[in-house]
Amino acid sequence: MNNLFPEIEPYKIERLKVSSLHEIHLEQSGNPDGQPILFLHGGPGGATDAKHRRYFDPKHYRIILFDQRGCGKSTPRAEIQENTTWDLVHDIELIRKHLGIRKWIVFGGSWGSTLALSYSIRHSGRVLGLILRGIFLCRKEEIQWFYQEGASKIFPDIWESYLAPIPEDERTDLVAAYHKRLTSNNKQEQLEAAKAWSKWEGATCRMFLDEEIIASFDDNEHALEFARIENHYFTNNAFFDEDNFILNNIQHIQQIPGVIIHGRYDIVCPVKNAWDLAKVWNGAQLHIVQDSGHSASEGGITQKLLEATEAFKAIPIDS
Repeated sequence: MNNLFPEIEPYKIERLKVSSLHEIHLEQSGNPDGQPILFLHGGPGGATDAKHRRYFDPKHYRIILFDQRGCGKSTPRAEIQENTTWDLVHDIELIRKHLGIRKWIVFGGSWGSTLALSYSIRHSGRVLGLILRGIFLCRKEEIQWFYQEGASKIFPDIWESYLAPIPEDERTDLVAAYHKRLTSNNKQEQLEAAKAWSKWEGATCRMFLDEEIIASFDDNEHALEFARIENHYFTNNAFFDEDNFILNNIQHIQQIPGVIIHGRYDIVCPVKNAWDLAKVWNGAQLHIVQDSGHSASEGGITQKLLEATEAFKAIPIDS
């Protein structure tokens, strides 16, 4: 089973004012009376896509998607003010209340897994189950691995393009060097940095290079919102008050059933992240997919995600 469900259109699309500055895009599809399930996209600074509706049986699930602050169809785009992990957790609770949902299942991959776990730690009583892919705990070791040294040794050819916008004397802290450029008043400097940052991730997210993903960051707005928001979060340690925030607060979600799906050859978020999480979370089942990297669209990961959403149909709707 690795074919996504058929394409569907939302039955409701709206915009929700979440702060004096930010307005987010919110949509619902599938069964209006079905089991509510919330999809959390990656990044931070990514966005939802029509394909994201297709991991869920539309006859069973009330499928809820939204674009997080500053990206996709939410506005203002690429805005980093009033944009923190806890602002997004606030938005998720606002959406839940706005839609009249008592409890729901939460589904997230990569940064979406970070956000799903953060939300669940703060609002465990509202979460019926978690389906997580490509675990990212936003620890310093993970940022160091992907943006400073580690993944660079596996993709040295692509790494050169990532290094290109940064002078040699600033390369001891590449996240800081990129932050300087991504928040510069020089628009051209911003765009050059944004494309190099974004294409590095786009080139490494699958086991086999996908030119279409890399080319998607030729779009100036998409590259800028993705890079600026990601870098903003990573510069600020995801706005956690301790480096190992999620694992140190795992007691809050021990009772929540979860499925963890992670590619063996994930370079963006090494499988050790998933292993560390599964070792301390009693309610979780870990699936290491042997033929996949980081992307949800790789066959083995897609199959496991679909199996998980089918299995979670057994969870009763909390009305």
